[in-house]
Amino acid sequence: MVDIRSISQVGTYEPFELQVSRGQIPGHRSVVVFGYNPDVDTARVTVWPHTGVIPLPAVALQMKVSSSNANDTANGTGARTVFVAGLDANHNEISEIVTLNGQTAVLTTQFFLHINNAYVATAGSGLSAAGDIYFGDGTVTAGVPATVYDIIKFDYNQRITGSYTVPAGYTAYVSQGLFSAGQPGGSAQVSGRLMSIGVDGIRRTAAITTVNNGVADYLFEYPLQIPEKTTLEATAQASANNNEASAMFIMVLVKNGGPL
Repeated sequence: MVDIRSISQVGTYEPFELQVSRGQIPGHRSVVVFGYNPDVDTARVTVWPHTGVIPLPAVALQMKVSSSNANDTANGTGARTVFVAGLDANHNEISEIVTLNGQTAVLTTQFFLHINNAYVATAGSGLSAAGDIYFGDGTVTAGVPATVYDIIKFDYNQRITGSYTVPAGYTAYVSQGLFSAGQPGGSAQVSGRLMSIGVDGIRRTAAITTVNNGVADYLFEYPLQIPEKTTLEATAQASANNNEASAMFIMVLVKNGGPL
């Protein structure tokens, strides 16, 4: 058997970032958030594969989980179960597995104030969700709830929503942000903003950039400090319709009061 070790265990150098990703630094963990919006027009929207700005629930609630396609069900050819993770009413981390029932909504067992991650956990012969999978509230029509809080878009099988809320007991340090946008044959200017929303509900601009069929990559030499219970959200707005936009931000979560 080969004895596989981290080089840091034998007294040589290993990058701190790699050690964090390997879980070797107590009280630290890395988080990568990415979002995509295929249709950015002249109104500001969240960088996510849905319309408008992502709503934030006023209180924690049991999410209604449903699909736009009847094949996303326990014994169907599409997605059968999904994993969802987020925060409860006290901003503590929670997660669960939900078994789908096609276009009929299934309630989560736990109450979510924010969703931070979601993906297809198991699938039938199609090895993919057959439709869009929604997390929301209100009347569900053909699998779509009246209020959509998050979505697993068809064919991605993973949440691609540019939003993340820092759990209670942690501080986030954003080390890098990326924003890109464009349209075939077009020349629209698209502005991207990294917004922060604290417990007071006020939306503040943490960073802003403008691109024209291009990309902006920001490396923060001194990482942005984001307090616990704060939501980070990537948004986009264009000077003309029919643009695509994507965003990413990378951070490390550090447990408050943890090792120095």
